[in-house]
Amino acid sequence: MNLSKRYKIIIFTLVIFGLIGGGFYIFFKKNIKKAEPFYVSNPVATSTPIKVVATSNEATPVSTAEKAAVKDVIPVGTDSFVVYLSASSTEKVASDLLDQGFIQNQNDFVSAFNSPNVSPGAYKLSKNFSITDTVKVLKAKPFMKWVVIPPGLRKEEIAVLLQNALGWTSAQKKKFITVDTTYSKDYIEGVYSPDTYLVPVAESTSDVAKRLISKFNEKFAVYLPQFNSENIKWTSALTMASIVQREASGNADMPLIAGILWNRLNQGMALDVDSTLQYVRGDTGKGWWASITVLDKKTDSPYNTYMYKGLPPHPISNPGIAAIDATLNPAKTDCLYYLHDSNHITHCAATYDEHLQNIQTYLKN
Repeated sequence: MNLSKRYKIIIFTLVIFGLIGGGFYIFFKKNIKKAEPFYVSNPVATSTPIKVVATSNEATPVSTAEKAAVKDVIPVGTDSFVVYLSASSTEKVASDLLDQGFIQNQNDFVSAFNSPNVSPGAYKLSKNFSITDTVKVLKAKPFMKWVVIPPGLRKEEIAVLLQNALGWTSAQKKKFITVDTTYSKDYIEGVYSPDTYLVPVAESTSDVAKRLISKFNEKFAVYLPQFNSENIKWTSALTMASIVQREASGNADMPLIAGILWNRLNQGMALDVDSTLQYVRGDTGKGWWASITVLDKKTDSPYNTYMYKGLPPHPISNPGIAAIDATLNPAKTDCLYYLHDSNHITHCAATYDEHLQNIQTYLKN
C-alpha cells in the first residue's frame, strides 16, 4: 500500500472515532444528571472540584414566631417555692423569695412582676434564675394548687372543688365520685377530711382520694381509742358526727346536738333529722342541702330517719374535728328536741309539748 493511501485510511479512521465520541458526549450530557460536587478533607491531594460555600458574618434571620416561642418558654427550676393563700401579695412574695435566696432585691422583683398578687400555689424555681426567669415562672400556672374543703360537704361537692382547683375533666370528677371513693363500704363517705390541701395538679384522682383519707386517718387516730373504750364502732361514731355536722348551726352548739341525738338513740327513738333525707334525695336542682318537703318524708329509704330508727348505713357528709369531738364528748342534757331560730340560736326541749311551745315562740313570728 502506498503512503498516500495509508494517510487517507488514518484520516478516515480519526474522523469516524471523532463522530462517535461526539455522539456519546451529546448523549451523556443530555441524559445523565451532573454529579454534585463533594467536600474532601485534603483538596490538594485530588483534582476533584471543591464546592465553595459562601460565608457571612450576619446571623440567620429569626422569624417572629420563633422569637415569641423563645420568649414564652417557662424555665423549670429544681426547688419548690410556695405562695400561701394568706400571703399572695407581691410584696410578701418578694420578701419570701429574698429570705429563701431566690432573688437578691425585692424592689427589682416587685417592679418586674408588675401585678398586685401572685397566684397561690407551689412553683419550681432555682436560685440561679434571673429576675426575668423568676417572674416568668410565677406568672405561669403553679404545679401544685391549694384546695380548701370546708366541713360538712358530701363527696360530690368535694369533687366540684377539686375539679375547679385542679382543672379536672368531667370524666375525672365522675371517676372520683363513682370509682375512687367506692372501693370499700366504710369509705363511701365521711373519710374525705375537710382541710386545706396543696395538691399537685398532675396527681391522679385516686391519689387525691387517698390523700384526703390519709389526712382523715391522721386526725381520727386520736379519737379512735376513746370511741373503742366506750364500745362505739368508729363507723358509727363517724356517721353520728356527720349528722351532727349537718344538724348544728355552728361549732358552739355541736355538743348539745350530739347529746340530744344520743339521747334519742339510747331511748329507742327515731332520729327524725332532715339531713339524712337531704342526703338520700340528693340535688334536684336546688342544691344538695335544700329544705325537705312533706313528700320527702315519705321516701322509703334506710336514710329516712323519720321512718326508720337507728343510724343510716354510712355517713352523710365529711365532718370536721369539732363534730367528731362533740360526738365523743356530747353535752349532758335531758333534751330530746331542738330547733334553730332565725338568728341560728339553738333552743331545746325535754318534752314534745315544750318543743311545740318553742316552735310558737321562735319560729311562728
